[in-house]
Amino acid sequence: MQTYDPRIYAVGECVAHRGIAYGLVAPLFEQAKVCANHLANFGIARYTGSVLSTKLKVTGIDLFSAGNFMGGEGTDEIVLNDPSGGVYKKLVVKNDTLVGAVLYGDTADGAWYFQLVKDGQNIHEIRDHLMFGQNHVGDVGHAGKTLAATMADDAQVCGCNGVCKGDIVKAIKSQGLFTLDDVRKHTKASSSCGSCTGLVEQILASTVGGAYTPADTRDKPMCGCTDHAHGVVRQTIRERHLITIPDAMSYMEWKTPNGCPSCRPALNYYLISTWPGEAKDDPQSRFINERAHANIQKDGTYSVIPRMWGGLTTPAELRTIVDVAEKYEVPTVKMTGGARIDLLGIKKEDLPKVWADLGAAGMVSGHAYGKSIRTVKTCVGAEHCRFGTQRSMAMGVKLERMLFGMWSPHKVKLAVSGCPRNCAEAGIKDIGVIGVDAGYELYVAGNGGIKTEVAQFLCKVKSDEEVMEYSGAFLQLYREEGFYLERTCHYVARVGLDHVKAAVVDDPLRRKDLLERLLFALQDYADPWQAAVAQPALRREYQVIEIKEAEVVS
Repeated sequence: MQTYDPRIYAVGECVAHRGIAYGLVAPLFEQAKVCANHLANFGIARYTGSVLSTKLKVTGIDLFSAGNFMGGEGTDEIVLNDPSGGVYKKLVVKNDTLVGAVLYGDTADGAWYFQLVKDGQNIHEIRDHLMFGQNHVGDVGHAGKTLAATMADDAQVCGCNGVCKGDIVKAIKSQGLFTLDDVRKHTKASSSCGSCTGLVEQILASTVGGAYTPADTRDKPMCGCTDHAHGVVRQTIRERHLITIPDAMSYMEWKTPNGCPSCRPALNYYLISTWPGEAKDDPQSRFINERAHANIQKDGTYSVIPRMWGGLTTPAELRTIVDVAEKYEVPTVKMTGGARIDLLGIKKEDLPKVWADLGAAGMVSGHAYGKSIRTVKTCVGAEHCRFGTQRSMAMGVKLERMLFGMWSPHKVKLAVSGCPRNCAEAGIKDIGVIGVDAGYELYVAGNGGIKTEVAQFLCKVKSDEEVMEYSGAFLQLYREEGFYLERTCHYVARVGLDHVKAAVVDDPLRRKDLLERLLFALQDYADPWQAAVAQPALRREYQVIEIKEAEVVS
């Protein structure tokens, strides 16, 4: 835009507009439009400042902010805080308008909140439902329409590149666009962080109607760093015996030298799951929680959840947890939905010391932070319950000990119920085991997350050993064929339950082979907490570096 010298125009981070230097790309585009307008001698555009929103692009951290999310005098704050679920939302309201928002863990409604902030829309009528997102406003949501169809043309779709719905629709109609890649090339929408991809596809579908055919996700590239889909990458790693990330990138002609936060964690998982014992885990290609072996919280402290096999504990373990909580002044101690105890608010530098104290009592990592085996939830079963038909606690402990240290495409949760009353909620787990008079019923691909998926019946078995064999075989099949960040419910939906049954139920030799490969992969696994305690090089990750002021020598 025009500076004090009328011959010089400037945009971006070198500009201080009314005392504000914007460090984001969206204001740059807004400034550039005004600048171009004046350079073209139209002289009808004016830049009055930008309302900011941004989404953090860090692997494993979903964070969005917009407007005045700090609040202040005359503002009200609506807060949703779910530490165990990893979700925090704060909406700042002033005079019945939304003036700011910060979202952590669930950022799906960020664009909508940002639009409300920009428009200054009165939210009095929807205030009671505002926290729960756009789909919960009104009785019928979008009245059968997609979100894209209800958006105004000036509603922002891509915050990274400052692209509104109207820009996308205009490009689709004027340029005859029919694919997501075409829209990206012509508008830059969805070409940066990718979080708006689903919305862009909705706009594309609603604009071109029946002429739009969504791309087959099986052939969709992993990310912008490669043209290869997840399945091709997995197959190539297996067929070419690739065991390092540089080797994989080189052979498959990666477009970027070091990959990105989307492809590196996926490549790392594919390598270590395909070639256990040969491929070396790369901690820097893991999510932040997996690197720290603890869940980072919104205030920068960490959550520590020791494993309790099958949900069982002892007085000695409980005393240790109490001692740790008091010794390190843990502010919150909470029972989790997986029947474990969560220590919330531990400083990063205290993590190795906490782990050492827990380890002295024989307690190991609960892997509550990883794409891995999380919990095996159990009811009391035939050990105590008068309705129990099978010993669910003993079965759960066996399963959890067998699977300890198992990394997978996504988190995996199991449950064992001692009878069909199903008190352990086995029907919504990745693997559900339900005791019946003649043995056990096995269910797979359940999910109790944002969209509940009821587990599908796999088979009936008679013994504890068969439960472990069939469960292990299914999980190894998922580990070998699942795409990174794909839950078991989505994996089974993609390959079909018949495919799973053919490998796990109908083919005894393949089932045993799958189980053997799983056990081989897990045989040398060591507790990561105690590894960090024992190795000085790993402990340095948790040390706080003190910065001292330099002395001035006169």
